[in-house]
Amino acid sequence: MSWAHTTRSVKYHGSPVLLLSLCLMVFSPRTFAQTPNAPAPQMPPHIVSPEVSPDHRVTIRFFAPGAAQVSVAMEGFLKPLPMTKDADGVWSITTPPLDPEYYGYSIIMDGLALADPENPLPKPNLLTPGSMVLVPGSSSTPWQMSDVPHGVVHHEFYHSAIVGDNRDFFVYTPPDYDPAAKRKYPVLYLLHGYSDGANAWTAVGRANVILDNLIAQGKATPMIVVMPLGYGAPAVLDRDSAHANNAALFQENYEKFGQALLQEVMPMVEKHYRVESGRASRAIAGLSMGGAETLYVGLNNLDKFAYIGAFSSGGIRQDYAQAFPHLDASANAKIRVLWMSVGKDDRLLAPNEKLRDWLQGKGIHVEWVETPGAHWWPVWRGNLVALLPQLFSRK
Repeated sequence: MSWAHTTRSVKYHGSPVLLLSLCLMVFSPRTFAQTPNAPAPQMPPHIVSPEVSPDHRVTIRFFAPGAAQVSVAMEGFLKPLPMTKDADGVWSITTPPLDPEYYGYSIIMDGLALADPENPLPKPNLLTPGSMVLVPGSSSTPWQMSDVPHGVVHHEFYHSAIVGDNRDFFVYTPPDYDPAAKRKYPVLYLLHGYSDGANAWTAVGRANVILDNLIAQGKATPMIVVMPLGYGAPAVLDRDSAHANNAALFQENYEKFGQALLQEVMPMVEKHYRVESGRASRAIAGLSMGGAETLYVGLNNLDKFAYIGAFSSGGIRQDYAQAFPHLDASANAKIRVLWMSVGKDDRLLAPNEKLRDWLQGKGIHVEWVETPGAHWWPVWRGNLVALLPQLFSRK
């Protein structure tokens, strides 16, 4: 296993928009090459999108004079919002007033999901990239940048002998972190969902900003957060339906991810960062696919993790006794927090309730939380804000 240490550590002040913005420019409908002798395309008017009004309504506009149907799939809404076209070929939709939050969205043009070409704030995703819009709130909103000391997000690269590829992970160090000092910090391993990259929790989830704010307010223990790539079998990302419905492949994905985390990522982190290595100083949490990975890795390795947080877990095996063969009420002596949450409108509510009931039937204490919302990032940001104060504070 080879190791390439941090190539660059920078203060992180928002989503990395430049590269994806350039990509959007390249693939914007405005930049497609014209066919020789073809009529000149209709030139678009000046468009502002998205536009946030003082009363927190969001207007999204999209120039597509030849489209038959355009809508917006937006976090906060269970169904796509139909757009209407004006005489200039500009489609638009204005939402009702929205709560302060970052909202991800995609424009759906005749069945094709697109990022908003006018919006420089991307929502990166390996399968369905989109855009984001901020409806601003007060300075105390946890995921908004505020005037507090900021930590650093490091980007690490290595070759995984277990998975057989070159991959990356991100590490957040808190504002007072000094690699030359003797002080060590507890560590949270924070896992992304299916179709996300390793950057999801920083670029979309705003995890580093949330940590900066909660640490400054004294609501969270200063900690190191490791955000690894969550694929033990990268073929699960293949759009081939044979892979998408391959239960054995997804099981391999979970198993090899756990091996890579425990045998490769954790030893590297403990060698190169000042982290405490005892189980009482380790936590693991994740969303969707990462929630299932959290439960598999955490509950089957209670000698390594005392804090476990699963958000909207997806892809949970139904053979619980085989998935968690050693669990019984004696696990309560090792688990300081087992926190499970899901949105009330999430399609995964029922399977999460079923797993919760099985765990409780085994005598295991579960902190169960249902929140408004469905399977989207506003729920998971709120989950992280609620979980962080509980980490490393219970004996």
